[in-house]
Amino acid sequence: MKRLFDVVSSALGLVLLSPFLLVIAILVRLESPGPVIFRQTRVGRDNRPFTIYKFRSMRVGTPNLATDQLTEPYRYITRIGRIMRVTSLDELPQLWNIMIGDMSVVGPRPAIFSQELLVQMRTDRGVHRFRPGLTGWAQVNGRDDISDAEKVELDAHYCNNWSLALDMHILLRTVGVVSTAKGVRA
Repeated sequence: MKRLFDVVSSALGLVLLSPFLLVIAILVRLESPGPVIFRQTRVGRDNRPFTIYKFRSMRVGTPNLATDQLTEPYRYITRIGRIMRVTSLDELPQLWNIMIGDMSVVGPRPAIFSQELLVQMRTDRGVHRFRPGLTGWAQVNGRDDISDAEKVELDAHYCNNWSLALDMHILLRTVGVVSTAKGVRA
């Protein structure tokens, strides 16, 4: 049921948002040289690597680290990138990741392999048995304002209590969190 929801909603999202995605792509390209889509290897289901797709919000040549691991990250983020990050528009290409089965609409956000402690804590708690999500329980309960340990606890809670009702609850709360940019560090 979860996978069916993922396929239908990501396909619908890609079709309905395609004009909007094109406008974002043009804005990214106009502001700074380089590819429109940023590709990065992330930790997926069962700790398997997969390539995540995002609109590029940082300048070409930025170190391949999580934003909170960068020294002076604001130096790397483009103007349109800052807007996309606050509104989460940079995440929209992940609808393709959902469509092809690398991700789910709801699940733990995928970590970067350089986030070794986070990856290990999630592995120890069995979080990686789920597909990573576009949004998740940790995102609607603090996002960037909570520690990795708190994220892991929230992710583990989600995995141990998963239901379609919980997914719908998270999706509804995501709308509120995204519309207020609560917990976002751009």
